[in-house]
Amino acid sequence: MPYTLAIFDLDGTLADSFPWFLRTINDVADRFGFRRVADEDVEGLRHASSREILNRLEVPLWKLPAIARHARRLKAEAASEISLFAGVETMLRTLAENGVQLALVTSDSEANAREKLGEAASLFSHFDCSASIFGKPAKFRRVVRRAGVDPSRVIAIGDEVRDIEAARAVGIACGAVSWGYAAPAALRAHEPDHMFEHMRDIAETLCGNVGWISEA
Repeated sequence: MPYTLAIFDLDGTLADSFPWFLRTINDVADRFGFRRVADEDVEGLRHASSREILNRLEVPLWKLPAIARHARRLKAEAASEISLFAGVETMLRTLAENGVQLALVTSDSEANAREKLGEAASLFSHFDCSASIFGKPAKFRRVVRRAGVDPSRVIAIGDEVRDIEAARAVGIACGAVSWGYAAPAALRAHEPDHMFEHMRDIAETLCGNVGWISEA
């Protein structure tokens, strides 16, 4: 299945931000008045959908825009603490060199995303950022339209159940990574088109046997 456009999520997919999230979430909870996350809660939340997480933490929907703006500011301040996963740059470069357009759709700001990506940002043809928690379908549609690609040749790759749901809502393929926020079992239960266990699997699936050079 030759994909000519790959739409990536950022946090948990390309950027290893989950440790930062765990260090930060309870300060955000105190500020906005929702339930704190205890250590023993984390694994259960990794198996839950976004709506289930909001319900368990008692997050009012009307507060989500303010929470998202605050989180973006905190991420900007903590940019040096959040790095890309090993192999990301090699994987992205392999895709780009084999004719796959790259796009980024994320809840983070474009400025934060570009800083996290560093030199790899230049490999992306499309950015559509600051997505609301359930706003990715509209952004996926816009990116596909801008890229001028048939939806049957587009794949969205993320690390949460909502990424799978958003891809299906717009009729594009979905790939899920095993190293992000959601537990792999929770992702597999939603039967994504592709489940990626290693970074190199993305390049091998999208580009075939093109070879792989691990990053140090």
